[in-house]
Amino acid sequence: MGRIVITEFISLDGVVQAPGGEDFKYQNWSFDFDSGDEGEQFKVDEALAGEALLLGRVTYDGFASAWPQEGGVLADKLNTMRKYVVSSTLTDPTWANTQVISGDVATEVARLKDEVDGELQVAGSIRLAQELLEHDLVDELHLMTYPVLLGYGRRLFGETTDRTRWRLTESRTVGEGVLITLFERDRA
Repeated sequence: MGRIVITEFISLDGVVQAPGGEDFKYQNWSFDFDSGDEGEQFKVDEALAGEALLLGRVTYDGFASAWPQEGGVLADKLNTMRKYVVSSTLTDPTWANTQVISGDVATEVARLKDEVDGELQVAGSIRLAQELLEHDLVDELHLMTYPVLLGYGRRLFGETTDRTRWRLTESRTVGEGVLITLFERDRA
């Protein structure tokens, strides 16, 4: 059985929009801070632990245009692993090993959790992450919180129809005050 892991770069005020790209008022805002070697290694280790990527269309398009041209351990992992992209318009994905999910997202992702052994990692993909949280399909949250208040932008956490409990499993500070926190869904 698979686990859904949402991984995000996030500001102190919860903004996850465009930390490393996209047209946005504070485009690439996470690059203003050095997460140090330990922060960089965390992201590599995290990606290497993934069995598959589960992405929304905007994040998928950004990754698919960047990673195939890159080299190294991280690029090799991302380019060869299975990828699932949620989209109602994409029909012929060009990034290797990509499958389109176009039906009911909650139903399709619940099916994927049954079929995939290991982590299904959701990076970026704000709308998808929010939908998965709403349907209580997320097993872990990996947040790299940057010491900045953006005051503007799309946030990860919006209103939900019910509350959920989470257990902190790890926290550490890396680089220039970037806080890494890992939470597991507490289903007790």
